[in-house]
Amino acid sequence: MVSISPHAVVQTRNIGTNVRIAEFAVIRQDVTIGNDVVIHPHVVIESGVVIGDGVEIFPGAYIGKEPKGAGALSRKPEFERRVVIGANSSIGPNSVIFYDVEIGESTLLGDGASIREKCRIGSKCIISRYVTINYNTTIGDRTKIMDLTHVTGNCRIGNDVFISVTVGMTNDNAIGRMDYDESRVQGPVIEDGAAVGAGVTLLPGVRIGRNALVGAGSVVTKDVDPNTLVMGIPARFVKKLGD
Repeated sequence: MVSISPHAVVQTRNIGTNVRIAEFAVIRQDVTIGNDVVIHPHVVIESGVVIGDGVEIFPGAYIGKEPKGAGALSRKPEFERRVVIGANSSIGPNSVIFYDVEIGESTLLGDGASIREKCRIGSKCIISRYVTINYNTTIGDRTKIMDLTHVTGNCRIGNDVFISVTVGMTNDNAIGRMDYDESRVQGPVIEDGAAVGAGVTLLPGVRIGRNALVGAGSVVTKDVDPNTLVMGIPARFVKKLGD
């Protein structure tokens, strides 16, 4: 059974069973919708999006946004017109997913979150409320990123990472004063099992080692060794941690 509101605009025929599409949703051509999917009011899904079984998309979400520089970006956006959302994921109200994004199974995207092009997010992740994930970023499985955190472009985050609230990441030591060069503009690398406390700032290119812990409010200016605790401004070694 498929339930489609008469007030929805649905241009695709690739719809599974037991799907509900509410009023004022707009579903373009060449969208694939799996079984047991719920699409709430005022959702917009552009062509090229694939939605897995059991996904729920809450009101106001926009999936398949085309990145445009508007003449202001020094970096020219590059992307494929595709989005893949894994089975049993939840897409929060007013979230925005750009083209060329893949999201794994059973991942939660919170209210107002934004994911830019060329991003890959693993399974069983939490991308919490108003988190912004910039372009060309990869995030592993079972990673949690809490409210109001910004993940910069060209960033790499591993599996089982915890990133607390209001964390800021940067990728350009020139602070935007030079033309874009991807070999120079690089975000942090956060290895498996690391944890980053509330209000931390990570400067461009720093590496947070496996199972390391960064204390709240720290400013990380250099690499952090695996299994260590650092904290302070700038962040300094405090002690070794158990494996």
